Amino acid sequence: MKYLLFVVSVLCVGGAYAQQNIIESLQTRRAGEGVVTIHQDAQITSLIGKRYVRSTSSEPVKTLKARGFRVQVYAGNNSRQARSEANRVATKVKEEFPELPVYTYFQPPRWLCRVGDFKSIEEAHVTMRKLKATGVFKEVSIVREQINIPIE
Repeated sequence: MKYLLFVVSVLCVGGAYAQQNIIESLQTRRAGEGVVTIHQDAQITSLIGKRYVRSTSSEPVKTLKARGFRVQVYAGNNSRQARSEANRVATKVKEEFPELPVYTYFQPPRWLCRVGDFKSIEEAHVTMRKLKATGVFKEVSIVREQINIPIE
């Protein structure tokens, strides 16, 4: 019994080393199974399993666009007052949370102020709770949007 357990664990560990990531695993040919072919840039494959960190240097950061989530802290109408209010809210967010990226822009018919680049809704929810806890930001919600992921 111990011998069988040892053989199974060696095979599992060997299989884990043989398959480095999900892309290679999907493209591996196996008897009796279909074939998956993935056409993508090698940089995308190299990003699998890596965490990203925001750069504090002054040089421009290359970013990858992806579907994700942001926290909306302001939505106004099509007026100068709404524009100045969106900018005021953005300034408050930057004061309270300097590490978060803030996006203020006009998306017809309204001015928006959104915060963060979150790959999962759970990450966005944590930030939304922090924003609400300050008591400054009342109408806070999570929205699905195209986000920026910095490339190292």
